[in-house]
Formats: sequence, structure tokens, C-alpha cells
Amino acid sequence: LIRDLDKEMTEAEADEKHSQADYEKTMSESVKKRAADSKLLAEKSAARADAESELQMRKEARDGSVKEHMATGSYIASLHSECDWLPQY
Repeated sequence: LIRDLDKEMTEAEADEKHSQADYEKTMSESVKKRAADSKLLAEKSAARADAESELQMRKEARDGSVKEHMATGSYIASLHSECDWLPQY
């Protein structure tokens, strides 16, 4: 009975050591993964900010081009209206 009890105690201690080692390994891996995830999140946030900045710049450039195009169209229309009398003579 004592040998069985000693054997069970030895097995329990070995299981506990293995479990503790597995737990520590899991925690270590979790810390590394969280650090990698945080770094990836920071990189993606920076990339998103850059993309949004680029988008805003391109929208402003497009708006300026549209205004310029509309102004050119208005100028051409005014030239046509001013010169419509020329074909009459």
C-alpha cells in the first residue's frame, strides 16, 4: 500500500512538473504573440494613416482639377458667346 502511494505521489509530482512546464511555455508563447500582434497593429495603423493621408491629398488634387476644368469650360463658353457674331459677316 505504501509503495502504491509513493508511486502515485511520484507520478503526481511528475505530472505537476510537466503541467507547470507546459503552462510556462504557453505563457511565454503568449507574451511573444502579444508583442508581435501589437507590433503588427502599430504597423497597420501607420499604413492606414498613410493611406488616408494619400487619399485626402488625391481628393484635394482632384477637386482642384475639377474646378480648373469647369473654369476652362466656362471660359470657352464665354469665348463662343463673344465670337458668335463673327460668322454673321
